[in-house]
Parts: sequence; C-alpha cells; structure tokens
Amino acid sequence: MPTKNVQPNTASRPPVVVIMGHVDHGKSTLLDYIRKSNIVSGEAGGITQRISAYEVTHKDEHGANRLITFLDTPGHEAFSKMRARGATTADIAILVVSAEDSVKTQTLEAYQTIIDSKLPYIVAINKIDRPNANVEKVKMDLVEKGIYLEGFGGDIPFVPISAKEGTGVNDLLDMIILVADLNSFTGATNETARGVIIEAHRDPKRGVSATGIIKNGTVEAGMFIVAGTAITNTRIMENFLGKPIKTATMSSPISLVGFDVIPDIGSTFETFHTKKEAEQYIKEMHELLEKAGNKEGVTVTAKKIIPLIIKTDVAGTIEALEKEITKINTDDLAFRIISKGVGAINESDLKLANSGTESLIVGFNVKIDNGARDLNESLKITVQTFDIIYKLTDWLKEVAEERRPRSEVMETIGTLKVLRTFSATKDKQVIGGKVTLGHVSEGGIVRVIRRDFEIGRGKIVGVQINKTKVKQVEEGTDCGLLVEAKVDIASGDVLEVFTTTIK
Repeated sequence: MPTKNVQPNTASRPPVVVIMGHVDHGKSTLLDYIRKSNIVSGEAGGITQRISAYEVTHKDEHGANRLITFLDTPGHEAFSKMRARGATTADIAILVVSAEDSVKTQTLEAYQTIIDSKLPYIVAINKIDRPNANVEKVKMDLVEKGIYLEGFGGDIPFVPISAKEGTGVNDLLDMIILVADLNSFTGATNETARGVIIEAHRDPKRGVSATGIIKNGTVEAGMFIVAGTAITNTRIMENFLGKPIKTATMSSPISLVGFDVIPDIGSTFETFHTKKEAEQYIKEMHELLEKAGNKEGVTVTAKKIIPLIIKTDVAGTIEALEKEITKINTDDLAFRIISKGVGAINESDLKLANSGTESLIVGFNVKIDNGARDLNESLKITVQTFDIIYKLTDWLKEVAEERRPRSEVMETIGTLKVLRTFSATKDKQVIGGKVTLGHVSEGGIVRVIRRDFEIGRGKIVGVQINKTKVKQVEEGTDCGLLVEAKVDIASGDVLEVFTTTIK
C-alpha cells in the first residue's frame, strides 16, 4: 500500500467543481468565460486542445487569491461512471438553468445525479441577458420540482448570471468559495497522492496518457502511479496548460504520460515512491480482485468485433446492407465486413471465414454452391441466406445480442461504519462497527472505503451481536465482524457490502 506519514499535515484544499444541466442552457459558455477571464493572461489563449479540467484563480472577499478546479464538459460523460466506481471526483456542483427555457428533463436528471452524489450545489440561473428571460418564473419552477432556493423555503444558494456577457459570474465564483469554506475541504499534503482518472487515451506519438484529479496528498517527479492495474512513472508530468511540472498537490489536475495500458475512466489512482512498491500493490490488487470476483464497480469487456462476409445477387444491395449493419453496431459490439461480393457463396468465402473464430457469412438472394456446402460439413461455419433484408438484419441483431460482451454491475446491499479495531491475525481482523445502511451478513464481499476512496477488498467471515454469533445484522445495529482482507482496516473506515450481477 502507499506509504503514509504518521502525522498528516492537514490543510485546506481548493474545491473541485462540476457544472451540470440541460445541454442548451449554457454550461460550455460559462466554462469558457471563466477560463478566459480567470486564467493568467496569455496562458488561456495557449490552450488549443479541449481539456478535461483546469484551475482558475479568484480573489476572495479578503483579496486573497483562491484556486478553483473545474471539470470540463467531457468529464460529465464519465461522471456517472465515477460515482458507480465509488470515487467522488467533484466537491461542489453547479446546476445551470436557463432563464428563458426554465427547468427541463435534463435539468432534473442532473439534479438527481447531484443529490445521489450527495454534493453541495449552487443553482446558476443563466441567460438573464436574453429578452425572454424570466428569473422569477425559474425560481418558482425549481420550487415546484422540490429544489428549494434561499428565500423560497430552502437553503440552496442561487446566482443569476449571463455566461455570454459575464454578468454575475464573479458572484458565482464568490459563492463557490463560500460553499467551499462552509464545507471545509481538507487533505494531507505530505501523504502520497491519491486521486481519480477523468480522461485517458492513446496518443500516436506519446503513447498512453491520462488526466487525473488529485484528491489528497502530493505527487513529485520520480514517483510511480497506479490506476487500477495500469502503471506509469511521473517522469513526464504536466499541468492543465500542458507545461512540465515537478510536483502537484490536492485538487490539481495533472497529465501523466507513459501508462502501460489505458486506465479506466473513473478509476482511482495511488502514488508510490518506488516501482517495487507499485508492483507489489498491483499484485495485491490482482489477488483481491480474483478473490472478490470483480474488477471494478462496473467492468465491461473490450469492444467485440464479429467478422462478416456478405454475398448478394446485385452490387446495389451490398451498399444497402452495409448501411443497415452500421445501425446494428453498438459501443461494445460491431460487425466488421471482411469481404463482400456478388454471386453464390463459394469455397473461398468459407476458407476466409475459417480464419476467424466467430466469422459469419450472410447471403441475400443467393445460394450456397455445392462445393461450399460439402466443405462446410467439416468447417461448420455459420452461414445464413435470406430473401428479405429486414429478416437478415433481424437475425444479425439476434446474433449481436447473444454475443455482446456482458458487464458486471455492482449493487451495494449494506454499509457499516468502523468504530473500533481489535485483534488481527494474518489477514483476518476483528472490528466493531454500526450498520448504517441495509444489512451485512456472513460471507459478504466488502469494499474498504477510506476518505471516499476504495483502498482494498475483503470478505466477512464472522458476525456477532453481543458476543452471539449471527448470520446477518440489520441497519442501525452495532456488531462485531471478523474480516479477511489484505489491507489494514482502521476506525472511521466504511465497509460496503456488495453483490455483482451480469447485464
């Protein structure tokens, strides 16, 4: 595990802010205005690529410069993945609502995501510069939907703004600082860094790179970072402007180059002083994952490709089929046409299909010639012919459903707050705690959560209430557990009992 200092140097850290809301209500415009107005002059103009996160500076009421980290729009797509994996990336949410269009379905979906994430949030009523703007109507609409603003029966702060003209944006940044101060976001600067991967891709020139947000601790040049089972060193570490840096700390976005594989979006990362420590951590992770039977909150296999050979009676039909097949392809499965032609299905088609383990041959208004039919007695390639296009595509849809990669979805069935730790022998630890949600039971697989991050997994091998052995403990009950885990469980940790289902 990462080396932790005995007496952490606790310090306040900048808030990480995510902006959410309906697609047309001005999220990107607001982010663009903040970036151009609050990043040091000359630097903002140098950002040519679309970035996932950036830091801005804003003066508080005392004139002190305060940092705020914003997650840009691409991070929204990964936001639900991050929550599903147990990693709370953002500290504060901004719910943007148009003063013209008011509350839309996507507004309520974003609001529900914020509530599920248990994030403090601010409502930004945007587009107040528009002729049809009606701020009062928006306030009433929000109240009708259960979003109770300050002065309207609730305590949710709101700020009227024009992201286009900049009106009220400084007030919004002031409110972010106020909410951050009220929530006292802190961390330990002299611990090794821990954070969340928000973007990852393979660059043709530089290899695998990823962007992460540090949620606790500090990372320095010469260290090693592990995200899931992906590893890299910090030899090439850059800030959000793409400039090389030697060190970074809490709430900062960092770009890392050189991972051996592409890390999962939303996965947490850990930092180590030596490669040996990092590799040992990966080894322990593999062992725990094998024991738990699950790699992450949601694990989906890589995109599956099914090789396909098409034979038709006329050339024009091929193009029509190609268009229909494109509609069937999904993010996790696709048909790849490896050969297409006019005429009967022949031996050459079968031999080509035999080079791939899951290849298919489909024919439209054609037959299988005798030589191919005889050969397929031994090759047993899947061959189907049709005389109606929709029947052909319906059959391919059925194949796609049968062969699509399945995902393991994690469902939490109970959580327990660790109140005390007792004896430990080998990998087994005796702890005392209180069930705060659902139930915990003997045999349950658990995630060990510390400061919102999963630090390991284990299994409940014994449950007691007042020294009496039981099989299950319900919500609100104090109990003792015997937990088998390779990580040291401490007071204040949360044990999350989960099950996985295939979908």
